[in-house]
Amino acid sequence: MIERFRRLHDQGTFLLPNPWDRGSAKILEEIGVSAIATTSAGFARSIGKEDQEVTRDELVRHVEDLASCLSIPINVDSERLFPDDPGGVARSVQLLVDAGASGISVEDYDPATSSIDPLEVAVDRVSETVEAARASGVVVTARAENFLYGHDDIDDTLERLVAFRGAGADVLYAPGLINPYLIGLVVECTDAAVNVLKMPKVKSEAGGAMPGGPSVAELKELGVRRVSTGSALYNTAYQALRSQVTTLHGSLLSD
Repeated sequence: MIERFRRLHDQGTFLLPNPWDRGSAKILEEIGVSAIATTSAGFARSIGKEDQEVTRDELVRHVEDLASCLSIPINVDSERLFPDDPGGVARSVQLLVDAGASGISVEDYDPATSSIDPLEVAVDRVSETVEAARASGVVVTARAENFLYGHDDIDDTLERLVAFRGAGADVLYAPGLINPYLIGLVVECTDAAVNVLKMPKVKSEAGGAMPGGPSVAELKELGVRRVSTGSALYNTAYQALRSQVTTLHGSLLSD
């Protein structure tokens, strides 16, 4: 399965949607997607937690659960790879591979300090992840989190992504980056498979819809290899649930 996932990155563009449980994952497989990825935020909220509160054991069980019912590769949103847990990053990689992961990710945001890691710290963690992944061949995605946390410094983001590639990352990912020119710049400058988060459209102050970045077709033209959805699928499903039940509950109270 790992080799199958690795081959998907060789050419063309593929969708990597993010389910949050067995049911949503099975729907995506039935639609015909080639692979899926977990969502840290969507999974956390589905078990009553917030993003970055899921334990390593909970994530491993989640991956085992998905792998037991799917016949397509699974990429794991593994946040910082739990460097403070027993065995650190290397042990986390092994546990996730044993659970059925074909890909893993490592990011440079530290929730303990609410800050982006210094570049050298982030690069060291990517290097550690790549070394731990070597034996299995699991695909390593390195994430530069700047744009998710209000640091829209493209020069710093590019420097990080280039350094992550130099440290051996297979895939590069700067979630929150939606400008087509800047996405194309990342593709051009990094010589790696690039993942882009397809952001949902958001409402403007005037009430209209603001675009959530390039379309999938446009991302393909830019040379992007992977297009993921993050927690958007979870958010859409749960917003529909809340809306419908709120309406029903309101009708009951008004009678």
